[in-house]
Amino acid sequence: MPSLGSDMEAGTLLEWRIAPGDAVSRGDVVAVVDTFKGAIDVEIFETGVVEEILVPVGEKVPVGTPLARLRVEGEPAAAPVAAAPAAPVPAAAAVAPPAAVPAPGGRLRASPAARQRAAAAGIDLATLRGSGPQGALTLADVERAIAVRPAARAMAPAERLAGMRQAIAAAMLRSKREIPHYYLGTTLDMARALAWLEEENARRPVTGRLLAGVLLLKAVALALRQAPELNGHWLDGGFRPGSGIHVGTAIALRGGGLVAPALHAADAATPDQLMAELRQLVQRARAGSLRSSELADATITVTSLGEQGVDTVYGIIHPPQVALVGFGRIAERPWVVDGRVVARPLLQATLSADHRASDGHRGARFLALVESLLQEPETL
Repeated sequence: MPSLGSDMEAGTLLEWRIAPGDAVSRGDVVAVVDTFKGAIDVEIFETGVVEEILVPVGEKVPVGTPLARLRVEGEPAAAPVAAAPAAPVPAAAAVAPPAAVPAPGGRLRASPAARQRAAAAGIDLATLRGSGPQGALTLADVERAIAVRPAARAMAPAERLAGMRQAIAAAMLRSKREIPHYYLGTTLDMARALAWLEEENARRPVTGRLLAGVLLLKAVALALRQAPELNGHWLDGGFRPGSGIHVGTAIALRGGGLVAPALHAADAATPDQLMAELRQLVQRARAGSLRSSELADATITVTSLGEQGVDTVYGIIHPPQVALVGFGRIAERPWVVDGRVVARPLLQATLSADHRASDGHRGARFLALVESLLQEPETL
């Protein structure tokens, strides 16, 4: 069971999309797990062949519990495990089909199709009765067992929201208790960025226009190239740099609560690519169909409440990350330019960072880099 953030302790398996004998590749979606963040597509991080399904559909298990066994390339196949003999059947049940009879070698008699379907559904063959020759289990026997089994139930919206609030609160309490936060803030002049954005969007169809928030995300991602100590995780008593610059973006859910899935390799994406990925990410987050990597891979979080009229955001770091960037609204305010007071579109930017991984000097340099990049929006 993958960890989808420090606010997750367990998940319920809703669906298997693989069966023993299936070949899988890194990145394939192999299961669907229900969490407080929605029904999450679980990706596999190895390439190989599925040996065994370990957790049946409908079971809730803690983070870290093995869900299936995989044989990676070069590994020998596991020896078949003899099934336990079936329990004696009372005479009163003599009208039922005979129990599945072990074949020579101790394995239950079952067709390959029945074995594969049972494994994918998390059905223990030893608990079924076979209707085939000599009590062999058939695919129809397995399908009947699946039909009468209670379906795995996803959480109701109210239950999910209550659980999410509790989980977020626990994660934030841990963050404030364990992480030595420091906070920095600065004012960004957005005049050049907005002028470029207006000119650029005028040449585009409505569906292809960029939002100012995308420029902010790209500026943060590029600045992290020169401030790597803010991009990563604090694990096992030390800082572990991120494998890439994967910017978590805080998204408010329609029913309440929030998630912060990652925009992978945000520094390498163009503003157009980021805009398309962000739109898709918001849609899938609100539909409850995110991938496990999107919730587990973020190396920093960006949160913006400007659309809600908030001037300044003071964030709490999401462990095990070591930094969070907050943006408020863009509003016209007095600003001194070339010795004169003029009206300029200004934005309050903040940084919350972990003093174990960086210090105020490095944090200030990072914010200065973000500001500098926004003064040359055409280079983002």
